[in-house]
Amino acid sequence: MNIYRAIREEVLVPIHPAGWPFIIVFALVTGLIGYYVPLFLAVGIPLTLWCVYFFRNPVRTIPQGEGWLIAPADGRVISIGEAVPEAEMNLPEGKYRRVAIFMNVFDVHVNRSPIAGKVTDSLYRKGKFVNASLDKASTDNERLALTIEVDNQAKTKIGVVQIAGLVARRILCEAKIGDSLSAGQIFGLIRFGSRVDIWMPLETNVMVLVGQKTVAGETVIADLTNTQQEPTGSIAR
Repeated sequence: MNIYRAIREEVLVPIHPAGWPFIIVFALVTGLIGYYVPLFLAVGIPLTLWCVYFFRNPVRTIPQGEGWLIAPADGRVISIGEAVPEAEMNLPEGKYRRVAIFMNVFDVHVNRSPIAGKVTDSLYRKGKFVNASLDKASTDNERLALTIEVDNQAKTKIGVVQIAGLVARRILCEAKIGDSLSAGQIFGLIRFGSRVDIWMPLETNVMVLVGQKTVAGETVIADLTNTQQEPTGSIAR
């Protein structure tokens, strides 16, 4: 029963539109080469199925809570720290808390807005393609930074950065300056392994631990109102 449920929830789900060109190419190449070299089917079919799996876009249930920041990506939290954000995000000066989420090639790569707000800045930067789990990836790699102004009294600004990884070569972002995003709304995608960093005010309580798995659009990663206490302990690896 659990196996069938897992297949239904993680495999038999909608596909992100950006994935169809890749899926079609994988399928056509597999069919064409496999017609002349049948042994190739043993490689081509699994690769095509993996491509379908990679671009899956499962339905998510968005938690409702004032000031909650929701995970923008599926993956694993690789760092929680304090740092000064890049000037490209146009955030108020000073240190911020940064939560970095690493996505491997088996995670869902659809990215979602962590909170409701208006996009005030968007900037793409070319860069390297070092392993996205390394700290220097946040400043060296290809990336696209969004700044979201929260619709609260303080007009809090949150930074969300899509970072290309060792395999990724293409960042897609549908959100533009002036767009209003709802919490959990899909705004982009990174192809084939990558990372998403979220920047928040220094005093914000972070609700996840390093090593914890996150689910985009569902996992609460921080509380801007600080009404919830930060968790303690560690995640077994």
